[in-house]
Amino acid sequence: MVRRPGDLRHLPRSAALWRVHPTAGARVTPWNRLRFFGPTTSRFDPQPPPPGLSDRGVTYAATDVVTCLAEVYAASRVVDVSRRAPYLTGWQATRVLSLLDLTQTWPIRNGASHRLTSGPKSVCRAWARAVHDEWPDLDGLWSVSTMTGRPTVTLFTAAADAFPRLPAFSRPLSSPALQGPLSTAAAEVGYRLVQSGD
Repeated sequence: MVRRPGDLRHLPRSAALWRVHPTAGARVTPWNRLRFFGPTTSRFDPQPPPPGLSDRGVTYAATDVVTCLAEVYAASRVVDVSRRAPYLTGWQATRVLSLLDLTQTWPIRNGASHRLTSGPKSVCRAWARAVHDEWPDLDGLWSVSTMTGRPTVTLFTAAADAFPRLPAFSRPLSSPALQGPLSTAAAEVGYRLVQSGD
């Protein structure tokens, strides 16, 4: 694989990253930790199959809250604010993140295409493994959400040291203060907002 300097997007420390993540149930990963179990069904998991514990970590984030909701609840298109006690967490990295930009010409120059961000997930995972193999010091990938077309960030093992000690924002989705903003965000993508059992 060939990489030019312009293939990297350097995400500044001022950039906000967002996650919607469960805090209860099986295999909970804190907002400031990478997931070392995989590969799962997520698009850019870099762990080699079969699924199991690995020395490769990954986590997914977006640059806006609407994209987080759209991605996390894509299968059902229902935002359940209580099942598995999900939180909305936002933070800023403690350093500049170097991300391989999949939205420009890197994919086509390396034998793929822009379908790399929206094609079969098994193919995307194979590319993620190859990128992780080739550049283990790379912080991750910059791509676009298949749901909203807005930026998403996949963080790899090298980014483990870039999480702050505390997030800038973190509240349960069930928080009364979030119900208005969540309703607006869910409506933007046509999702329903519910409590478990509604």
